[in-house]
Amino acid sequence: MRTRARMRPRLPRTRTGQRRLVQAVVAVCVLALLPATWLYVATGDRLRTAADAPRTDVAVVFGAGLWHGEPSPYLAHRLDAAATLYREGRIKVLLVTGDNSREDYDEPDAMRAYLTAHGVPAARIVTDYAGFDTWDSCVRAKKIFGVDRAVLVSQGFHIRRAVALCDAAGIDSYGVGVDAAHDVTWYYGGTREVFAAGKAALEAAFRPDPRFLGPKEPGIARALAGAG
Repeated sequence: MRTRARMRPRLPRTRTGQRRLVQAVVAVCVLALLPATWLYVATGDRLRTAADAPRTDVAVVFGAGLWHGEPSPYLAHRLDAAATLYREGRIKVLLVTGDNSREDYDEPDAMRAYLTAHGVPAARIVTDYAGFDTWDSCVRAKKIFGVDRAVLVSQGFHIRRAVALCDAAGIDSYGVGVDAAHDVTWYYGGTREVFAAGKAALEAAFRPDPRFLGPKEPGIARALAGAG
C-alpha cells in the first residue's frame, strides 16, 4: 500500500505551484487546438454548397470507405453531391481518389461504378488508385494529374482539411461540404479531425512526398478534351 501511495502523482501544495500547473495545462490545450484554428482561418472563405460552387473543370471526390465492396453511406453522399455538380454543369470531369492498396479493396473503381450508375459518363471520370490519405490525394491531383483548380467534395467535418491541404499542394480549391446525419460515425469523424489537424499542419509546412507518386497521367486532360 505504501508503494502505491508513493507512485501516485502529487499535486503542488503551494499556490505558485498550482498556478504553474494550471498554466501548463492551458498551454497544452492551446497548442493542441492551434492546428484546428489554422484550418478554420485558412479556409474561411473557401466553403460552398453544391448550389453555389464555382464553375470549374474538375471536382475531386475523396474516398470514405466501402461496405461489402460498395460505397459506404458517407461516400455515397459525397458521390451524389459530385454527380449533382456534374449534371448542373458546374464541373466537367470528376477525379475520384481513394485506397486500392489491396486486391480485395478498391475504392476508386467502386466510386466510378456508383457515379456511372447515377448518370455520370465513364469518360468524365478519372481514377486515382493511390489516394491513401488526404495529403496524398491532393499532391497526386496536382503533380500526377495536373489539376490546378478544383472543387473538392467531402463531409463537412473533413472538407476544411481537404481544402487547406490542396491549397498547400498548389491547387486553387473550394470545398463543398456534404450534409450527414449526426450519428456515431459523424461524431467519430469530427473528433478525429481535431487530431488530424495537427498532422495536416505538419504536411502543409513540410510538404512531404506522398506514399506513391509515379509518372504523370493524362487522364484529366483527355477527359476535358472529350468534354469539349
